[in-house]
Amino acid sequence: MMLLRKTIMLAGLFLLSKAGMSQCTTLGQTPGTAFPVCGTTSFSQVNVPICSSTILTVPGCSGSPNSAIYLDKNPFWYKFTCFQSGTLGFLITPNDLGDDYDWELFDITGRDPNAVLSDPSLIVSGNWAGTYGATGTTVSGVNYIQCASDPKDNLPSFARMPNLIQGHNYLLMVSHFTDSQSGYSLSFGGGTASITDPTEPHLASSRAACDGTTTTLRLNKRMKCRTLSADGSEFTISPPLANVVNAVGFGCSAGFDMDSVILTLDAALPPGNYTVNIKNGAEGNTISDNCDRFIPVGESLPLTIYAVFPTPMDSVTTPGCAPDEIQLVFKKRIRCSSISPDGSDYVITGSTPVTIVSASGNCTDDLTPVIKLKLSAPIVTKGTYQVTLVKSFIDECGQQTFGGNVGFVTKDTVNADFTYATAYGCKVDTIAYFHDGRNEVNLWRWTFDNGKKSNLQNPKITYVTAGQKMAQLIVSNGVCRDTSAWVPIVLDPFTKVGFEASEFVCPREQAMFKDTSIGHIVSWLWEFGNGTTSTSPTPVPQSYPAPFTTITVMPKLTITDNIGCTYTATGKIILPDNCYIDVPTAFTPNNDGLNDYLYPLNAWKAVDLIFRVYNRFGQVLFETRDWMHKWDGKFKGQGCDPGAYVWILQYVNKDTGKQVFQKGSTILIR
Repeated sequence: MMLLRKTIMLAGLFLLSKAGMSQCTTLGQTPGTAFPVCGTTSFSQVNVPICSSTILTVPGCSGSPNSAIYLDKNPFWYKFTCFQSGTLGFLITPNDLGDDYDWELFDITGRDPNAVLSDPSLIVSGNWAGTYGATGTTVSGVNYIQCASDPKDNLPSFARMPNLIQGHNYLLMVSHFTDSQSGYSLSFGGGTASITDPTEPHLASSRAACDGTTTTLRLNKRMKCRTLSADGSEFTISPPLANVVNAVGFGCSAGFDMDSVILTLDAALPPGNYTVNIKNGAEGNTISDNCDRFIPVGESLPLTIYAVFPTPMDSVTTPGCAPDEIQLVFKKRIRCSSISPDGSDYVITGSTPVTIVSASGNCTDDLTPVIKLKLSAPIVTKGTYQVTLVKSFIDECGQQTFGGNVGFVTKDTVNADFTYATAYGCKVDTIAYFHDGRNEVNLWRWTFDNGKKSNLQNPKITYVTAGQKMAQLIVSNGVCRDTSAWVPIVLDPFTKVGFEASEFVCPREQAMFKDTSIGHIVSWLWEFGNGTTSTSPTPVPQSYPAPFTTITVMPKLTITDNIGCTYTATGKIILPDNCYIDVPTAFTPNNDGLNDYLYPLNAWKAVDLIFRVYNRFGQVLFETRDWMHKWDGKFKGQGCDPGAYVWILQYVNKDTGKQVFQKGSTILIR
């Protein structure tokens, strides 16, 4: 059975998991342990461990009975934040250009990273083509997700640069479909968005633990775990009543970056005021952010050792769009064993009913700085809410906290569906696009298939060609985001005027006219050049007076369409004075303007014509298939001698279809 190169039969999934394809556990190979990304950094992945954990849904590619099964096969994940809205450009280059790499981009703003494995609405863009070699995004890439394919099809491996929204968080999955461990490089550039954090790295705050033997330093942003020395040699305490002997980055056991550092001292600090200082540690540096910028040497933080007291409710992490989880933040870490897994420690009240179904923490050694409240359903409307502690919890110092509340607000979800109206013009058509702006939408990003873009709520786009046009809209209210489908809009053809008429009209014959105009035509005006006119779309044949010599008339057609546009076309009809075909018996090629040429006269109705002239030896001196091409009495540039010459004429009569053959002679006189 032949299958697409990314198709796996359902029966084969068991073999996939049991025969070599293990679950992904290496740091960076799951959404929750993604590499942090700075736009100035290029990543070089030497090898890719073989694994796969989840079947993914790919919009436009998954779901049909014969569709491929898409897996997070041999993946690595990268996380970043957009600091300036715009387009994202990146390039994935395999170390072996015979390898096939795929990718998918997700917007995880306000969501748990692992939600990308089950929620296809988070997908922003991707490419799953079976084409070998480099992949990524470019300005000219396809504007849809390329589905699985056979390598020989050589389908596009680059997608159009997606639009990122300032303040939103993203995950990029790079999947190595080829079953080898050969790696790749990943670099960012070419787009207009910025994923480089402009904030310089600094120490943000400090707090001491219960017994004064540990101190937690909060950083002003997430920073690289590998730049922290295990012995904490980057830090000193003053006055020097204790020395730092150990340092651990919070979250480094399950990721690559940290937002705080836990320092262990060799002695307990008594209550009082102290200073924590940073210097170059054992590795010759301080701590760097994900863009390789280091906290300045000599920076310090005040540290106060307090008497032990219960930890109050502190704050709520700002919810994202349609949050189905609320995250509580505390100044001290909370003992995970004191958290009720069913979430019954808390209630949420506010604009709409909210039910908590579970509670958990980011637990390390039974301690967590946050408590995550899982909701029964996402909050999809704007509102104000309050989280209230109805039972109690125990902090890292063993102190029990009762009561307290904190508030948070949510935004409405948004819809990018739009309407449009078409205004037809004589030479330019205009499509006016409309979005209702509901639910506090404050960002519009329109993309049109003619390369134009707009940030207006209701743009107008002009077109000078007819046919199908395409438009797509992305909207956001600063929290929630939605992208419309590409909407096709068909513009009617522009009105064009034209007509067919008899090429020539012999005496006592009539000219025929046929309108060939296109469009929604409402009126016609014919001017035939014989003094008569007509307003009929199918005018009757027209007669012309026999002229004394051949003349040309210029008939004209003027049309008006349903929007009042007027167009005019002009034709040409030859009116010969005679249509009797004959060849002169003599001619005088002396350039006096009289009888200088020999040719078949009045051959208006001759088709497939051949006219030849011979000398008395049977040599062809002249031949033509155009009766207007005349013999001037010369052969190879030299004038022929006076005397008799034989000619033949054959043609088909245009009216009767009868073939005619004539032969005769003529006298050349000089």
